[in-house]
Amino acid sequence: MKLCFLVEEQYRHDGMPLDVIRQLTAWGHQVDVVWPGRSLIPISEAIQAGSHDAWVLKTVSGGPGLTLLEAAASVGLTTVNDARAIRGVRDKALAAVIARSQGLPVPVTYAASRAQEFAAIPASEFPLVVKPADGSSGRAVRLVATPEELMAPALEPGAGPGGADPVGEGMLIAQPYVANSGTDLKVYCVGGELYATERCSPLHPGRTVPERRVPLPADVARIVSRIGAVFGLDLYGVDIVLGPDGPIVVDINDFPSFRQVPDAVARVADAILHLARTGAGVPETVAASSPTSARTLVPAGSGVPAGHVR
Repeated sequence: MKLCFLVEEQYRHDGMPLDVIRQLTAWGHQVDVVWPGRSLIPISEAIQAGSHDAWVLKTVSGGPGLTLLEAAASVGLTTVNDARAIRGVRDKALAAVIARSQGLPVPVTYAASRAQEFAAIPASEFPLVVKPADGSSGRAVRLVATPEELMAPALEPGAGPGGADPVGEGMLIAQPYVANSGTDLKVYCVGGELYATERCSPLHPGRTVPERRVPLPADVARIVSRIGAVFGLDLYGVDIVLGPDGPIVVDINDFPSFRQVPDAVARVADAILHLARTGAGVPETVAASSPTSARTLVPAGSGVPAGHVR
């Protein structure tokens, strides 16, 4: 098969997706890699040629790769994930509205262009979790205890170490903090199977919980499967906190890291090939049992694997 991967600059050295690209190449497939942030791309010709069996996106939220993926989808080409599904979860404000309208357990969500606007939220809703609507990888997530803290410099535009993490740029969302143990449950879906891992919450950096695979509760499995169906996702991850009233969804990610998933590279590569052959569609999801064997992974080398690189 012939595949085109759109890889954002942030992931140029990451095992996910570079190890997947190497694996697909080792299996005899042709993989073209496009770097949206640092390449001249003949977009109309490349897409109109229709020479790829599928286009695969691994980019940051707000990056240019999604536009290229949507362009491919607009002319009927297969994309992984479905481009419309990705747009639905990349915008966290939109994702919250869609999820709550479908009865999924998502906190009440407020949106504003400036963090200070959240001071109008009733004091009973505090503490709040404030984050960019297009954020990713826990970037610029803040726990705000009181309305007064919304005026702090850390929540001003351009705030953060070295002026990075601009919490005040673009749309922000705020959600009431859900009391929990400080450990997030991250559930990955790959090849129709669900894998649960636990890790420290970015809101509780002082905790030292090793990231590890854990049993998947049945109620969480039902929620994560429902998310795949509602949003039309095939490869995705869901962040869950176990609050006093049960599981709460705090984030949804397309094509996440799949950390702690057994034989993740081979499983993701297999899933991509299946979707490329059949077209993106949400498979029936099941909770994964104990780790099973997969094809032997090719050791990761340096650079991008064989194949045309733009």
